[in-house]
Amino acid sequence: MNLFYKLSILMGLIVVLSNYLVQFPIQYFGLKEVLTYGAFSYPITFLITDLANRAYGKTVARKIVYFGFSIGIFLTLFVSTNFSDVISIRIAIGSGFAFFIAQNLDVLIFDFLRKKIWYVAPLVSSVIGSVTDTFLFFSIAFYATGIPWLTLAFGDLAVKLFIALVMLIPFRIFINRIGDFSKNTITEAKNQ
Repeated sequence: MNLFYKLSILMGLIVVLSNYLVQFPIQYFGLKEVLTYGAFSYPITFLITDLANRAYGKTVARKIVYFGFSIGIFLTLFVSTNFSDVISIRIAIGSGFAFFIAQNLDVLIFDFLRKKIWYVAPLVSSVIGSVTDTFLFFSIAFYATGIPWLTLAFGDLAVKLFIALVMLIPFRIFINRIGDFSKNTITEAKNQ
């Protein structure tokens, strides 16, 4: 299976996992009103987008976003959406809308900054994408529901920003490997 499909499937699975986990507040250390488990898995989507963008460019990165979006929405609707619960439906809608906007924004910003020092593009694009995603998602999913969406959004964003910094480590490790892999894949495709 080539890298494109691996990244696309991984993107979809991370979206589904995050949509499921966002329904569960962290019950420890007084974080119930501040943080959900989805905050820890979702930032991986920005790493996937940035790796695809670095390896293949913005056109292929967008295709991975669309493919991952399709898988994520399909599986979210049929796996973790309770259609008798309005909040569950709003989570699915909010997730899809926020994901689509934030990931495409990430692709554009990363592409614009790609010639800067290696860490600038993934860090800036992930931070701006995370801010956009967080406030779109939480406002669509939880506004006027009685759920403390603003505190959850700020808690979620704090974790996403921390993880954006931490994700620079695997990004740096994988960019050389993915670059080599994508060159081999392109060479193999030309030879077939």
